[in-house]
Amino acid sequence: MRVSSPHANRSLDDFDRAILRIIQSDNKTPQRRIADAVNLSAAAVQRRIAAMEAAGVIEANVAVIAPEALSLAITAIVEVHLLDERAATVDAAKALFAAEPTVQQAYYATGGVSFVLIIVCRDMREYEALTRRLFSESDLVDHFRTLIALDRVKAGSALVIS
Repeated sequence: MRVSSPHANRSLDDFDRAILRIIQSDNKTPQRRIADAVNLSAAAVQRRIAAMEAAGVIEANVAVIAPEALSLAITAIVEVHLLDERAATVDAAKALFAAEPTVQQAYYATGGVSFVLIIVCRDMREYEALTRRLFSESDLVDHFRTLIALDRVKAGSALVIS
């Protein structure tokens, strides 16, 4: 999945927004059904989706999997404080966190914290090993703070499309 995209040159019209509303809730919706819902032909819907994919507006088509189905019991929200905020340090941290499969989301942030990460692991033993590797033994990280989620109340990626 691409995280940043060059979509700035692609302006979205009302048809594009209507298509996006449908496919972000279920990207397996048949194009004929989308076409009927937005009053376009299926071919026009297909062209618009392809154009939005090419422009980076649609970053990925993925399946959302229940973590418990894979015995992933721990969701951790981690605040990471880097040793410094020099560009080289920040870029190295971005690369480190982006390459780690258990890091589901990573945000370079402001407000007294360098990064906020969402991490999913099987158990605390796996999480401890991960924290040693990513944080404790890293030359980039000053300290980190972990919040463990007790329950997943809402998880999603759908954006409000106005």
